[in-house]
Amino acid sequence: MPASFANFSAQPPKRVVVKLGTGVLTSGIGQLDTGRIAHVCAQIAALRAGGTEVIVVSSGAVGLGMGILGLTKRPSLLAQKQACAGIGQSLLMQTWQQGFDPYGAHVAQVLLTHEDLRARARHLGVKASLEALIAYGTIPVVNENDTVSAAEIRFGDNDTLSAMVAGLTHADYLVILSTAPGLIDMQGTGEIVPTVNRITPQIEAMAGGTTSATAVGGMVSKISAAKLAVKSGCGVFIADGSVENVLPRIFSGHNPGTYFVPSGLPLEARKRWLAYYQRPTGRVIIDAKAAAALCDKGRSLLAVGVTGSEGLFAVGDIIDVTNPAGEVIARGKTRFANVDVPRISGLNTDELKNLFPQRRRLEVIHRNDLVLL
Repeated sequence: MPASFANFSAQPPKRVVVKLGTGVLTSGIGQLDTGRIAHVCAQIAALRAGGTEVIVVSSGAVGLGMGILGLTKRPSLLAQKQACAGIGQSLLMQTWQQGFDPYGAHVAQVLLTHEDLRARARHLGVKASLEALIAYGTIPVVNENDTVSAAEIRFGDNDTLSAMVAGLTHADYLVILSTAPGLIDMQGTGEIVPTVNRITPQIEAMAGGTTSATAVGGMVSKISAAKLAVKSGCGVFIADGSVENVLPRIFSGHNPGTYFVPSGLPLEARKRWLAYYQRPTGRVIIDAKAAAALCDKGRSLLAVGVTGSEGLFAVGDIIDVTNPAGEVIARGKTRFANVDVPRISGLNTDELKNLFPQRRRLEVIHRNDLVLL
């Protein structure tokens, strides 16, 4: 039977994303830990019985494919990784469905690439599809489409993907279950940090990578994912997935790992898309006065404050905005291409009108298309 959630310290959350790493799902290269998966399914079923909607983000396809092929080391060639993912994905989904069968729940496979979340129309389409799957009472099981995607395997630690899914679906919480017990204060007590109110450079310095043959990322990717999720207003738990009844413990106020407190004001959906679902094609450099106008006054970026650019970008591309120190302070949709920057840098509005008499809007990035980072 599912573990009891009778001791909730508050109302059950409306929606939760649960991400499981390869180390939680397997007991060795290519060997699924079916007992643990069954236990996780029981906990998720209990959450659902209490009124919480659950989306699962599952790693493991590449590792399973490695096991079936008898590989002991993660392949270095992209095509080999793609092949491993294709071989392992069907077994992974079969196992999830078998785990939920005792509770009458059906899973729905959702394979995504970064492009699905970057392009605005596809971004909204993914959101609508996930909402429909939840409305039908299914459990979406999300993974990167590693079989056909190229850059996504390098990008795809699945921690970041889970944070993107949590933000996209307005989840209350993201739970990242892995072999890590939480964030360890390696520079101080050596104990688990129970709560992180703000992710500072000191917090990031506590993170470390992974030496697993099948996993990608480690605590570094989890902190990066937490940064993304908390800015979307989503609380983040990082805990050891092997802990008995870890989900009931988390949601009854006895989290064995680390909790990252969400930011006070979540970003509006479109600006969240601009900030976190893009791969900027270039950047513009601005002076200190322009940086203050953006950060302190919420102004649009004007050509008078632009001092240069880097990279190749066209009108309508998403680009970064950096201050004189080289720090990225904002991101947005540009109204000028990189080839225009040498001509427009430092010009005021009247000078721009003479240069582009047919243009109605002369901002480099309008404030509606700009988000501070």
